[in-house]
Amino acid sequence: MRIHKTGRTKRFALGSTVALTVAGMNAPAVLGFASEQYHHYVINRPEYKAQYGHWQTLTLPAEFRVNAVHATLLRTGKVLIVAGSGNDEKQFGAGTFKSLLWDPARNTYKLVPTPADMFCGGHTSLPDGRVLVAGGTQRYEKLAGAVKRAAGVMRVRNESPERARTFPKGTVFVAANGREYATTVPVTVPAATKTGSGQQTVVAAGEQHVFVEAVGTGPEYVAASSAQYRIKGLSGTDAHNLYGQSDKLTLDKQEYQGIRAAFEFNPDTELYEPVTDMTYARWYPTLTGLGDGRVVTVSGLDDTGEILDGNDNEVYDPRTKSWAKAPDRYFPTYPAIFLTASGKLFYSGSNGGYGPADKGREPGVWDLSTNAFQPVPGLRDPGLTETSSSVLLPPAQAQKVMVLGGGGVGESPLSTARTDIADLAAAVPAFTPGPDLPAGGTRYLNSVILPDDTVFTTGGSSGYRGRGDSDLLKAQVYHPDTNGFTPVAEPTVGRDYHSEALLLPDGRVAVLGSNPLFADKAETQPGGFEQRIEIYTPPYLYRGDRPRVDAAPQAAKLGGTVRVGTSRPDAVATAKLIRPSSVTHVTDVEQRSVALDITGRTADGVSLALPANPNLLPPGWYMLFLTDAAGTPSVARWIQVTG
Repeated sequence: MRIHKTGRTKRFALGSTVALTVAGMNAPAVLGFASEQYHHYVINRPEYKAQYGHWQTLTLPAEFRVNAVHATLLRTGKVLIVAGSGNDEKQFGAGTFKSLLWDPARNTYKLVPTPADMFCGGHTSLPDGRVLVAGGTQRYEKLAGAVKRAAGVMRVRNESPERARTFPKGTVFVAANGREYATTVPVTVPAATKTGSGQQTVVAAGEQHVFVEAVGTGPEYVAASSAQYRIKGLSGTDAHNLYGQSDKLTLDKQEYQGIRAAFEFNPDTELYEPVTDMTYARWYPTLTGLGDGRVVTVSGLDDTGEILDGNDNEVYDPRTKSWAKAPDRYFPTYPAIFLTASGKLFYSGSNGGYGPADKGREPGVWDLSTNAFQPVPGLRDPGLTETSSSVLLPPAQAQKVMVLGGGGVGESPLSTARTDIADLAAAVPAFTPGPDLPAGGTRYLNSVILPDDTVFTTGGSSGYRGRGDSDLLKAQVYHPDTNGFTPVAEPTVGRDYHSEALLLPDGRVAVLGSNPLFADKAETQPGGFEQRIEIYTPPYLYRGDRPRVDAAPQAAKLGGTVRVGTSRPDAVATAKLIRPSSVTHVTDVEQRSVALDITGRTADGVSLALPANPNLLPPGWYMLFLTDAAGTPSVARWIQVTG
C-alpha cells in the first residue's frame, strides 16, 4: 500500500488560491480578470470569512483519485471513501474495486484492498467503531437496445429432501426446444421439506432464484411464456428432482443487481473483514443502527434486479456477526429511516428511487416490536421525495426530522424547494412547513449538522443528475431556533448524484463526489465523475479563540457523568456528542447531535451528564464538542458511549 502526504506549504497554498463564486448579495459578480481579482480579494478578507466562511478545493494526486460514492468518518478521524467499481462498467468488468482512506488532519491518503464491489451498497458504524458494509453490485444495468442475450429469472427447484444442492456459475438450463441459458452466479438450492407421514406425507420443493442469460444472441432465445427447463449434465433421479422454471426470458432492459456479501471495516487494521452474508442480495439498501447495537437493513434491488418486496428485511447482530429476520415492511430503495427516542423507526419519505410511485412513499413511524406503521401526515409535495435530503435536527432531544428538497420519480425533471419538519415528540406526529430552499427546486442536497446546532446544506441540482447544466453552486445554513436560512460562501464545484458531505472532527465540512449525466448544457457530452474534494470552513472558526478539550475519558456510560478538562470552563456554553456520518446518495441516517447537560464547573473543567436512553444516544463512538456562547466549537475529542 502506498501512503501519500502533501507538504505543509502546498496545504497552505490551497487555502489562499481558491477562487469562489459568491452570491450577488455577498460579493460582486465576476466579470473579467479585474473583477475576478477583486472577487478573490473580497472572499479572502477576514471579515468576509467571519460572516460567510471559506472554501478550499483539494485535488488529490492522480494515483489516489477515486469516485467517491460512499463516505464514513472513522473514530480515528480518517474518512473511509468507498468507490467499489465507481459507476464505471469497465472497472467492474476488470474486477477493479477501490476504497480510499483520507486523513484530513494530516492530508494523507491510502488505498485499501476492496474485496467486493461495494458500489451502491449500504453502511453504518457499529458500537465498537467498525463500519458494517453490506450489499453492492453484482451486475450493471443494460438498456433494452443494448441487451443482446435473452435473460431473466430462473427459479431452481429441488424436490429431494435429502440435501441442498449448489450449482456453480455457468450452470446451463435447457429448454424443450434445445435453447440453453447459463447462470450468471453460483446458486444454492435448499432441500425439499417433508411434513406428515405415510399417505399424508407432503413434500414441498426447495427453491432459489438465479439470473440466467442465453448462451447465444438474438431474438430466437426469447421465451415469452412460462416453461420448465432441465439442468444440463444431470441424469436419473437428480434430473427428475432438480430443474428450473421461468416465466419469461426477454431482451428487455436489465436492472442493476445486488450482492449478499457483508464486511466489517476495522479502523485499527484498516482492512475489510468478511462476516456472514445476508440472506438477500441488496443494491441501494439502508442500514440503521438500533439502540441495542444491532442494525436493521431494508430494501434494495436483489440479485435478479427486482426490488425487494419487504418480506426480506434483516437485522445484523455485531456480537455474533450474523443476520436474522426482521419484520416485514416495504420501502423504496435507500429510504431515510431514523432511530427515534422511543425505539421506533421513522421513515421520512426521502429515498433514492427505484420502486413504484404509489407504493411505500408515505412517511411514518415503524414499530419493530409490533410491525405497526403509523403514517405521519402533512408532508407537502409528497410526490417529490426521491433524492431529497433528511436530517435529525439538533439537538436530537427535540425529535424533529427535516425533509429538504427532492424530485419526481425516476428521471422526472421536477424538483421542489420545499422543506418540512416532522415533530416526532408531538402526541400526534405531523409535518409542518419549513422555509423554502433559497436556491429553489433542489435535488441531491447534502445536509450536515454543525456543532453550533445549525445545519449546513450545500450543492444539489434543479434537474435530474444535473441535466441541462443545472448544478446549484449555493450553500446555506439552517437555524432551527429561528426556522430560517442564512447564506454562506458558495462552492465552486457542482455536486449532484453520488455526492456526500460530512462533518470533520475539527469542525470543518468535507464535500465529495458528484456524477452528472452530462458535461454540458446541450447534453452532447457524457459527464465525468467529480474527484476533487472541497472543504468548507464555517464562520465560527474565524471568530477568535475556540474552546479546548484538554482532557476527556475515552469511554462513557449511558446515564453517567464525565469530567472534561478545559482551560476556560466559564466560557463553555454547550456540550454535545455528535455521531459520525456514514453517507451515500445524500442519505445519512447516522448523524445526530445529542446535547449534554453541564452539571458542574471547576477551575479547570466541566462535568457533563449523558442521557440514559440508548435510543436517543445509541452505543458507539461520538465526537465531543464544547462550544462557547458564540457557537465556536472546540476540536472534537472521541468518546465511546457504552450501555
